[in-house]
Amino acid sequence: MRIATYNLNGVTSRRQNLLDWLGETQPDVVCLQELKTPNERFPIAAIEEAGYGAIWHGQASWNGVAILARGAEPIEIRRGLPGDPADVQSRYIEAAVCGVLVGCLYAPNGNPQPGPKFEFKLRWYERFIAHARGLLATGQPVVMAGDYNIIPTDLDVYVPDRWRDDALFHPRVREAYARLLEDGWIDALRATHPDQVIYTFWKYLRNAYARDAGLRIDHLLLSPSLAPRLAAAGVDREFRGRERASDHAPVWIELSPPAAA
Repeated sequence: MRIATYNLNGVTSRRQNLLDWLGETQPDVVCLQELKTPNERFPIAAIEEAGYGAIWHGQASWNGVAILARGAEPIEIRRGLPGDPADVQSRYIEAAVCGVLVGCLYAPNGNPQPGPKFEFKLRWYERFIAHARGLLATGQPVVMAGDYNIIPTDLDVYVPDRWRDDALFHPRVREAYARLLEDGWIDALRATHPDQVIYTFWKYLRNAYARDAGLRIDHLLLSPSLAPRLAAAGVDREFRGRERASDHAPVWIELSPPAAA
């Protein structure tokens, strides 16, 4: 089973990019971020024509997340991260798909820091860590996939010293990511490529993609019960170089079938 995450940077403007990628790679489960469209404008007809069922949590102009399943309908479990009733941003959605619980997230960017946006990011991550711990406690197979807006280590950024003061690379957000791993979550891409330089995001400015001046900020974290099934992981890097592409590339994992009971 292939599970992928893809920050589209606008599902309306990049609908054809999404459909091309779905048709060419045929992932079984997809987590989308930055839909940047209200619920009523989500292109469900085109997605269903491509063979996917979907649930989504939209927002006009900003944010927005969705979960797609090939030949199936995701069973929605939750929309919105618990812990702050005042937070109405569309940044989290959760569903049961093909025997796996899938959480799709678009974490706050947090820039500029210091400032209220950075403080919101830190509070958001405290809520996320608490919710993730609750999911781990169930013992169920869980994938938490999305744009974390965190560069975990120096290996994950092209020139680390240029990013030391950025909200994506700040010690406090890196510490939050480290706490997720300490709780037992497995960084699938790093588990399969422990020492390789791999990026998932390249800015539009200064020819960053051609220079490979990238960041790794899109992650798939697996619960320990899924670790034995992790067969492969990678980045569909080529799609970042296509016309009208998102500044992110899709990231994916392959899970082997569960062991027979």
